[in-house]
Amino acid sequence: MTSLAERERIIGNIEQACRSGAALHRACRIAGVSLNCWYRWQQDSTVVPDLRPETPRGNPANKLSVEERSEILAVCNSARFGSLPPSQIVPMLADEGRYLASESSFYRVLRQAGQAYHRGRAAVPRTVPKPTSHTATAPNRVWSWDVTWLPSAVKGQFYKLYLIEDIFSRFPVGWEVHEEETGELAAELVQRSVLAQRCATTPLVLHSDNGAPMKSYSLKAKLEAMGIVASHSRPRVSNDNPFSESLFRTLKYWPQWPRNGFASLEQARQWVKRFIHWYCHEHRHSGIRFVTPAQRHQGLDKSLLQRRHMVYQAARNAHPERWSGATRNWDWISQVQLNPDRDLPINQDEERLAA
Repeated sequence: MTSLAERERIIGNIEQACRSGAALHRACRIAGVSLNCWYRWQQDSTVVPDLRPETPRGNPANKLSVEERSEILAVCNSARFGSLPPSQIVPMLADEGRYLASESSFYRVLRQAGQAYHRGRAAVPRTVPKPTSHTATAPNRVWSWDVTWLPSAVKGQFYKLYLIEDIFSRFPVGWEVHEEETGELAAELVQRSVLAQRCATTPLVLHSDNGAPMKSYSLKAKLEAMGIVASHSRPRVSNDNPFSESLFRTLKYWPQWPRNGFASLEQARQWVKRFIHWYCHEHRHSGIRFVTPAQRHQGLDKSLLQRRHMVYQAARNAHPERWSGATRNWDWISQVQLNPDRDLPINQDEERLAA
């Protein structure tokens, strides 16, 4: 409904436009009102208010009576149903041959009575804040790291794989396998990875979850000393570190994965070394246009993608009848986002995290 003041303003603007030579129907269309509204809003050249709020209306035929509402509240607050939601109460009453109202009416009565709170002992739904987001436009800008457990041949014994991945190129910039999981070992790996990548003076973000090594004082002190920004997932949210989780899934579903576990720590290290070599130099990653992480990390992917585009264009020119639309997209991905804001439009290629 449009208020009287708003009606007067719109009518005045339309009249001014008409005095300037505009057609009435065009002025109304630009103002966002119809010709019917123009005539209905005026009586004897006077703008009239909307009388619909003042129109008396009778009660709907299906409105619950005061007694029926009281009975619903009494049933919901009884000892038998006090901890159950209407979705459970209504069927139970139906089994007994009783019908008081629909499930939605139960909820509406409870809400109007201020009793639409969480019933029972289950945890109240909580609002989860948006995750921390980072954007990488080149290698060695945003790293993601985590620790996964590698089973040994002894039941209940595991080796710990520390792995740091560059999210822009998916290149594992550092990894080690140990028998224990500590912040000191993580801090040493970060330092060695930075020195190996020669990025000590480059602004760098290191993202991880909230595990004990990730939040340890040793790692925190090392990151502050090296000028690295620490980033963490939201508490109790399992999918805020997708790049590391994706890499670990690829690792554990590699066909050479030992089904009976690793016989020794040295065997685990040698196996991971072979996997890292395959992943970096042979595996064509779907999230970066099916180039290898090493090619992307070294800046060789842009020219490679251009050559692929030329190959497809030549194939299309040779047989245009075989192409109903554009050729495959081999455009270079200029940025990769960690936990992008889902409220904003996102390039689909930036959402593909599968290895």
